[in-house]
Amino acid sequence: MRTRVIACSAVLALAACSTSPPPEPESAPSTVPTSAALPSPSASPTPSPAPSPAPSADCVTRTLHGLTLAQRAGQVLMVGTSVDAPSGLGDTVRRYQLGGVFLHGRSTRSAASLRGGIAGLQKRAGLPLLISLDQEGGNVQTLKGADFPLLPSAEKLGAGSPSALRDTTRDSARRLAGIGVNINLAPVADTVPASLGEGNPPIGYWHRQFGSDPARVAADIRTVVPASQDVGVFTVLKHFPGLGRVRANTDTSTRAVDTTATVNDPYLAPFKAGLQAGSAAVMMSSAKYPRLDPSAIAAFSGPIVTGLLRERLGFRGLIMSDDLGAAGAVSAVPVGQRAVRFVAAGGDVVLTIRPSDAAPMAGALIDRAEHDAAFRARVGDAARHVLEAKKRAGLLRC
Repeated sequence: MRTRVIACSAVLALAACSTSPPPEPESAPSTVPTSAALPSPSASPTPSPAPSPAPSADCVTRTLHGLTLAQRAGQVLMVGTSVDAPSGLGDTVRRYQLGGVFLHGRSTRSAASLRGGIAGLQKRAGLPLLISLDQEGGNVQTLKGADFPLLPSAEKLGAGSPSALRDTTRDSARRLAGIGVNINLAPVADTVPASLGEGNPPIGYWHRQFGSDPARVAADIRTVVPASQDVGVFTVLKHFPGLGRVRANTDTSTRAVDTTATVNDPYLAPFKAGLQAGSAAVMMSSAKYPRLDPSAIAAFSGPIVTGLLRERLGFRGLIMSDDLGAAGAVSAVPVGQRAVRFVAAGGDVVLTIRPSDAAPMAGALIDRAEHDAAFRARVGDAARHVLEAKKRAGLLRC
């Protein structure tokens, strides 16, 4: 969704099969059946249900224990709406107690106008919302106009000085924080090999990568993460474990495969650098990585989400999906089951650009949790990660 993000609102012909250029990315993030390699929700790593909190329990624990199952399910959903008309999602935010909203599209509206729309949406929420958008730069820039200057592509920024990268990132993040955006679905931590370049549809074609050397990309990620987060906008490293070597776009195809990636892949270096720098979130790819899990896309893979990212790399922050709504990579999976499979694999925030997905996704999460104690605990764990991110952002006050 991928985020690597190609126009999810208007899915075009499969990039891998066409001689025409891939569709231009829009501010959108990113089908296989559950496999033997992917533990079922009841077998996937899940914490035991927490005991009732004592009066002295921390803010996150007290808030979590005050939420019903339906409210916990709502907190793990991040649903898309037009950046120019966020109020249109107000009823959905209230009805499903959503944890987050993704602003997609393109806008040249003023900062004051955007700030008012976002504030109005926040007023409809039970708990303060995580508000996200794609402001990478280059072809992936949601906000433009007088208050939001054009940003260079990551490739151009990566070829420049660290100070220019830091200053550009910081200035952009300040502008986002000023209107109430608290998450930028960036930076792209994918490395595109020089030999592939524009032959990589989701990233290289649009010059969204910081470079072709993972060590150099890692250095840039170390610069970007604190530059953004220190002024109040969380970063999301995408698209784990990497989209730089695929030859199809997960937004429009089910054939995006990286046959090279392993647990010791040097292309993981930028992601590790971002984790060490304290990135609040990581976005999962929806491509396939057969040497890591031969049976499931990364977003639905327990071995990749939990085994590699959580356990091997030790990430304790927020794990987001790429778009699980309009993306071609998940088109064969029933909408509700997309949310269930992602959370079962260890994910925390289910991202969809389609408001209509809120009902089936929330319903499927609740239904599975009502019949599966281990999955119910996993939903609670995912909601806890969301609440921890909100506390870190200063949104959650007890």
